[in-house]
Amino acid sequence: MRRSQGYNYQPVPQSAPSSSHDALEEENERMAEELKGKIGALKTLTIDIGNEVRLQDRLLVGMDDDMESTSGILKNTMGRVLRLGKGGHRNYMCYMFLFVLAILLLLYVVLKLR
Repeated sequence: MRRSQGYNYQPVPQSAPSSSHDALEEENERMAEELKGKIGALKTLTIDIGNEVRLQDRLLVGMDDDMESTSGILKNTMGRVLRLGKGGHRNYMCYMFLFVLAILLLLYVVLKLR
């Protein structure tokens, strides 16, 4: 993975044991610093992802509450409409049908004239 990111490996010359040990130690320190930087970046990214997940969760909970509230209102409205339909007044259902038809016709005309 590190070679694909521009890491240029150059073997340490084997001339003297102490100099090769120092060079290896220096390379290890440099690589440890690179790794520390990458770990810091990953930690920051992970924290940002966690914050985003918490925000999205709050939004979804809010949407769920709104949908539940809307569902209750719609259920009550449908109950009233059904109760109105079961009543002895057939004229009310006819008036409601004509009203809905008039609204749909009005919307059609308005949208057609745009």
